[in-house]
Amino acid sequence: MSAENVSVNFSELVNKNKQTLARLQESPRLLLHRRDGEDLVLTTAARAEQDQTVVSAATRMLAAMARREPGSMELLLDVLPDAFPWVRFLPESDLHAFAVELVDTMRAADSIGNNASVAQMLVAWQHTAEVYSDPELLAALTKDHGEDYGLVTDPRGAA
Repeated sequence: MSAENVSVNFSELVNKNKQTLARLQESPRLLLHRRDGEDLVLTTAARAEQDQTVVSAATRMLAAMARREPGSMELLLDVLPDAFPWVRFLPESDLHAFAVELVDTMRAADSIGNNASVAQMLVAWQHTAEVYSDPELLAALTKDHGEDYGLVTDPRGAA
C-alpha cells in the first residue's frame, strides 16, 4: 500500500466512479484535478477523522508543553527554526510573539475543527520574515513618510 496520493482527473471520478473510488484502497487520498476550478482532495471519512485526531493530539501536546514550565517556551523557541527555517529572520521579540500566537491559534482552531486560521497565520508570519530578510524592503515599509492624511471613512457606509 502506497502512502502517496493518487492523482486523477475529476472527469475520471464522474465517468468511472467505481474504479476511481476503488483507488482509495491504494492511497489515503485522491487528488482530483479540475480543469475549471481548484483541485480537490477525496478521502474516506475514517481517514479524515484519523488525520484530525492526529492534528488535535499534536496540538494539545504542544499547548500543554508550552504552558508547563518557564523552560518549555525556551525549548519551543529553540526548535522553531527547525520546523520553520524562515523564523531566523524575525527579531527576537517577534519570534516570541510568533510562538505564542502559533500555540494559541492551534488550540483555538482545534477547538472548532478547522485549521484554516493556522495556515493563514503561518503564511502571514512567513511574509513578515520575508520583509525582515530584505533590508531595502524593510526600510521602505518602515520609513516614516511624515504625513498623516487623517481618518479614513468606512467604505461600507458610503453609498
